[in-house]
Amino acid sequence: QVQLVESGGGRVQAGDSLRLSCTASGRTVDDYAVGWFCQAPGKEREFVGAITWIGGGTYYADSVKGRFTASRDTAKNQVYLQMNKVESEDTAVYYCAQTVRRHAGSDEANYGTWGQGTQVIVAS
Repeated sequence: QVQLVESGGGRVQAGDSLRLSCTASGRTVDDYAVGWFCQAPGKEREFVGAITWIGGGTYYADSVKGRFTASRDTAKNQVYLQMNKVESEDTAVYYCAQTVRRHAGSDEANYGTWGQGTQVIVAS
């Protein structure tokens, strides 16, 4: 079973850039895509974006379109979330999650394996 480990979080200033990484170990051919989710203090976890392992197809929440970009390195079994022009509202714990479903979308219930999360704090 795949295991996911996020890294790259930290404290940045509004307007800065940050790249999060998600390393997948034990990945199989059934693992279809990786999603990024975030959970701000006092709020429910919400979808940020996702990328497929094969083809690198991506889709994003409207709130991050044009600012965040997901990419992957299949040789390294890593997925990245490039966060540009970060805002204070982006402060959250960011999780990556794996799905075997082809149309998992933004519903976290469709993602079966989760990392432990990495904290991002954006100071205004």
